[in-house]
Amino acid sequence: MNGKKIRQALHDGRRVYGTAMISQSPHWPGILASAGIDFVFIDTEHTALGRQTVGEVCHLYKGHGIAPVVRIPSPDPYQATMMLDGGASGVIAPYIERAEQVRKLVGAVKYKPLKGERLAQFLKGEKELEPELRDYLIKHNEDTVLIVNIESTPALEALDDILSVEGLDGILVGPHDLTCSLGIPEEYHHPLFIETIESIIDKARNNQVGVGIHVWDAVGFDQEIEWIKRGANLVVHSNDLSLLSGTLRTNINNIKTALGQSGVDGQDAEPIV
Repeated sequence: MNGKKIRQALHDGRRVYGTAMISQSPHWPGILASAGIDFVFIDTEHTALGRQTVGEVCHLYKGHGIAPVVRIPSPDPYQATMMLDGGASGVIAPYIERAEQVRKLVGAVKYKPLKGERLAQFLKGEKELEPELRDYLIKHNEDTVLIVNIESTPALEALDDILSVEGLDGILVGPHDLTCSLGIPEEYHHPLFIETIESIIDKARNNQVGVGIHVWDAVGFDQEIEWIKRGANLVVHSNDLSLLSGTLRTNINNIKTALGQSGVDGQDAEPIV
């Protein structure tokens, strides 16, 4: 999928499938494409990936028909523009808590290259754009996606306002940070967490905004299925480190058990959240 198709699917309630990737190997795009992946989540908030590397990786994924969506280090419109200039099909902005943050990001992602006071006046509703300019900007940015992370109780309190911002395509829950903000760290099966996720899904779908939860083993794939059935259509399933470590550990355990040796103790690799 390209960015335009991802946007349309999110608003229409159709599902799009992705995973998070840390590895920069040129072999991964082909592997993900064969697995039926629509987009890839590339994180620059919790990893040391540089701008040049991210740009190169983005073009590799695009060459295989996979939309690269990059999480920027902070909800900074200028960082969003930099990633789009480098080849990203969209951005994920972390730890959003106010609608005004989303509006500024909409300006960067959906009205690039307009910026400065001219853009600010338009976003505030103080001054309209000339029809020719507006048509140009919409066409120029039709292939870009804006997703924001919902990861805190202040974000939940402002969620109705956040979801009402025109130009927002999707919200993605960061489970680890959200459980911490709720006061139940890493309790992904706690009734409060489950109730909160269900409320987020319902509100997003009522506003025709895409919604997803980044899920890995600790969160639970059974819960992932239930949330998708409820309406979550931005499916971000696990990440390369967790998938590799889990499969490799299982295989080595099976080999050692068959040979009469003890298995391997350990945990999954730390997930991107």
